[in-house]
Amino acid sequence: MTENIIELKQADLTLGSAAASVHVLKQIDLQVAKGEAVGIVGPSGSGKSTLLMVLAGLERLDAGEIHIAGQPLHSFSEDALADFRGRNIGIVFQSFHLIANMTALENVAVPLELANVPNAFDLARQELVAVGLGERLNHYPGQLSGGEQQRVAIARALAPSPLVLIADEPTGNLDTETGRQIADLLFAKQAERGMTMLLVTHDNSLAARCSRQIRVRSGEIASEPAEATSREAVRA
Repeated sequence: MTENIIELKQADLTLGSAAASVHVLKQIDLQVAKGEAVGIVGPSGSGKSTLLMVLAGLERLDAGEIHIAGQPLHSFSEDALADFRGRNIGIVFQSFHLIANMTALENVAVPLELANVPNAFDLARQELVAVGLGERLNHYPGQLSGGEQQRVAIARALAPSPLVLIADEPTGNLDTETGRQIADLLFAKQAERGMTMLLVTHDNSLAARCSRQIRVRSGEIASEPAEATSREAVRA
């Protein structure tokens, strides 16, 4: 029997208040198996990135439950949630989110130090070498190309050996060839480490590389079969 590492039950979230409020997620149920690569697709404003932020522990639900690796994140305190996220969830953003006055090595090592991980700089160095940046350890983000900055971000996400890798439009700021290289790296690392990966993307060809696709529309998961979604991705 396949083990589910992520379970959402009746997940509901409204952002904003009064007249400006938006019902972003509407009682979503979702299960993701351990080691699965899931592509999350849908139009802009559909709620797919918010869904990803809930799964990353960066947004709290108004109602419903979220369990990751059997842990009830919906009932965690902010400190407990931050600790769980730091140890178990790696996050890669479209805009890299590197600290400009830190070297590539420091960008990967400092979060590890803050999480009290032993030998943080040695581990950071290993991860940067593993993503092809062994010669760029002491370069600052401004001295790196977009693809190199995203490799630093991937190394930072992978360094704690997370159970779940979250990627929000990881190729969105890159040219086609660099984006392909970054996608290849993400899927290679996901397979190599047996991680669960959730990937939000507007790139249908990238989504089609996942083992399963989920289409989000107006805050709900569409009921269309996965095969139809895959065919749509191929046609796009």
